[in-house]
Amino acid sequence: MKGLWWKLLATLLLLFTAIIGLRTPLGPSIVATSTTRIAPGPLELEIQGYGTHFHADQQHAWLVNDGQRICATRISVLAEDRMRASFTVPAGLRVAMTDLGIFNAIDGPVVRHAAFYTDSLGRGISEEPCPAGKSLHLGFTFPNRDILNESIRNLFFHVPMWFTMVTLMAIGVWKSIRTLRTNSLETDREAAAAVGTGLVFGVLGLTSGSLWARVTWETWWTSDPKLNGAAAGVLIYLAYMVLRGSVPEPAKRARLSAIYSIFAFAFMLLFFFVLPRLNDSLHPGNGGNPAFNTYDLDDRLRTVFYPACIGWILMGLWMYDLRNRMLRLQHAHSDANNR
Repeated sequence: MKGLWWKLLATLLLLFTAIIGLRTPLGPSIVATSTTRIAPGPLELEIQGYGTHFHADQQHAWLVNDGQRICATRISVLAEDRMRASFTVPAGLRVAMTDLGIFNAIDGPVVRHAAFYTDSLGRGISEEPCPAGKSLHLGFTFPNRDILNESIRNLFFHVPMWFTMVTLMAIGVWKSIRTLRTNSLETDREAAAAVGTGLVFGVLGLTSGSLWARVTWETWWTSDPKLNGAAAGVLIYLAYMVLRGSVPEPAKRARLSAIYSIFAFAFMLLFFFVLPRLNDSLHPGNGGNPAFNTYDLDDRLRTVFYPACIGWILMGLWMYDLRNRMLRLQHAHSDANNR
């Protein structure tokens, strides 16, 4: 039972990730408006929501510019996710971007930040307080981010793939260093098992990332440095497997592979974590973008994201253990046939 607890933990964490990560609803959000530019004067605005309950009581809408509110003069609900709001936009708004907010008794306050470009800027307006009310508690929901929407759930699968790959490649480096110190063919096989298992997660990371890019960026691949760096890291380790297959003599193969593995790990870290931060990137945490901040990863997402990372890493270690056992059996079978 001592060797089974972490495997059971991996299974439970991944079940938790699949059930909670895929079944938890997204919170309400504003996904589109009939215009993206406002100017002083009357404004008729059609609002498209997602997961909203516009037929609920206490329906309100407002614009916010530099903290100053403009309340809707009339609201017409067209459907649970569609409404029309009328505003009288005064002259003198102070900043170029204006937010849009809505409220009802079920959804509570929902805000679309920087919803409109604002014309005819001035020194401010005299605002009147908008009506407010109490909302019911919707329960546990995930944040509904612009562009991402439902695809935000891929966070629990795509990102842990790379964490798992890096963990397994680190094990491969450790085993490679031991191979150079001891000239052990067994540790060489363990290093190869770690790299081979890590490559599986690298390919899964590239595949899930490409699918996510298709949904959010409307293309399977871009020149984003994070994407290209990830692909380069996987290709470096594919070359490691080619190297092992091209050297027939076991001792020579072990030493060459060990040296290559150490340099490959260093270059992988460079491609994954250093170079993308030196260039503009669409990914969080690169090109000056903050990683895992309140907007990218709030506490509700962390509730599932962290268990997902631990679960996938443990699953990778489980697969590595199985691969090691298989290689030992193959080696024992080969030795028996050669006798």
